[in-house]
Amino acid sequence: MKDRLKSIQADITTLKVDAIVNAANAPLRPGGGVDGAIRRAGGPELNAELARIGYCAPGSAVLTPGYRLPARFVIHTVAPIWRGGDKEEERLLASCYSSALNLADQNDVVSVAFPAIGTGAYGWPPKRASELAFQIVTKHLARGGKQHVIFCCFSAEDQQRYAGLIETFA
Repeated sequence: MKDRLKSIQADITTLKVDAIVNAANAPLRPGGGVDGAIRRAGGPELNAELARIGYCAPGSAVLTPGYRLPARFVIHTVAPIWRGGDKEEERLLASCYSSALNLADQNDVVSVAFPAIGTGAYGWPPKRASELAFQIVTKHLARGGKQHVIFCCFSAEDQQRYAGLIETFA
């Protein structure tokens, strides 16, 4: 499994993969961080598509074309806001990853890149978020998922955290 997992520090909007995952907000309105970068790179067509879709519940995911991005698709998922961990946040964040991977399966996506979902404005502790992401991704792959997964990190610290998980547990 280790050969199907990778951790990099990069701009997710530059990756030539089948799909990148966007950390979106529930009303699918333009946001900052990863969402803002993906929308800018994807162009006005991506914004118009998301306006047409209009909503994505926390823990679920929707798929759009990549438009002007090098990725064929964008999978948009909505993390729950971290409120201390006792408000079903972990179940919903886990569902972000499994929903995105299920959409990948349904659309013949082999290479997919995930950002550190929820760790920005939604306040997730990076260590817990990365452990949960890694757990869900590796479970999916162990159950027959065909993807090659890239954990695309903004910071060197996040990249090293994912690399450590891959090295130790994959």
